[in-house]
Amino acid sequence: MVQKAKGYSAGTHGPQGNPTRGTTHSQRMRRVDRWLLASHASLLRHGSPLLVDLGFGAAPVTTVEMFERVRGLNPAARVTGLEIDPARVAEARSAARDGLDFAHGGFEVPTPQRPQVIRLFNVLRQYQEDDVAQIWGLLRSRLAPGGVVIEGTCDELGRRAAWVALDASGPRTLTLATQLASLGAPSDLAERLPKALIHRNVPGEKVHALFKAMDAEWAASTAVAPFGLRQRWRFMARRLREGGWAVLGDDHHWRQGELTLAWDAVAPSGA
Repeated sequence: MVQKAKGYSAGTHGPQGNPTRGTTHSQRMRRVDRWLLASHASLLRHGSPLLVDLGFGAAPVTTVEMFERVRGLNPAARVTGLEIDPARVAEARSAARDGLDFAHGGFEVPTPQRPQVIRLFNVLRQYQEDDVAQIWGLLRSRLAPGGVVIEGTCDELGRRAAWVALDASGPRTLTLATQLASLGAPSDLAERLPKALIHRNVPGEKVHALFKAMDAEWAASTAVAPFGLRQRWRFMARRLREGGWAVLGDDHHWRQGELTLAWDAVAPSGA
């Protein structure tokens, strides 16, 4: 039986949101963390920035990994894992250490300091599309100046992922990231689109046109196929940019199996 997505309504007391299934795996967030540290290094390199892992799940493994990765860039960075389930928070606290803590909370992000980064993955899939703008707005209101919300979805092993980056003004980019060896065609990533886009992969919507264009360029890249999947992805990215798509980033990101586009290029109709 398919469970109907839960709606979201802001309450006046307690954590905002609904508990998630809680499933998680080690290294599941490696692609988004790598992108974060490369794309927003200037935000995280100085001072004692706070990063929040919202909805870390039944085990704190991805929060710990986030902490270890950002500490490699800035030894003074701090990470807080937030969960709406008090039992999960209590269990996670065994992993706490200097600079890493866990607290009870949801979309209201109840941290003493406004975070530079709020990361939440596989959280909004249980909600309805109409809920997304309100939740995004609440998260954005909690950011420190210049901060970023990273909201997305990935598969259980982190091989395929997609996320939206938002700042105080709203959504800015969509990033698709994949383990290229697991990819049949770029449109395989459509099943990992964030909630704001996953129901928009239909004719007439920009994100549907994007996947059609990606698959076409991927098919046209057979001439470079003998040089490997990275070369095919780079070929596709360059051709998309040359064709007028607002592809951001550079060859370094493309070699990693990433593709980032300006939000306007994929925004839902009527948004």
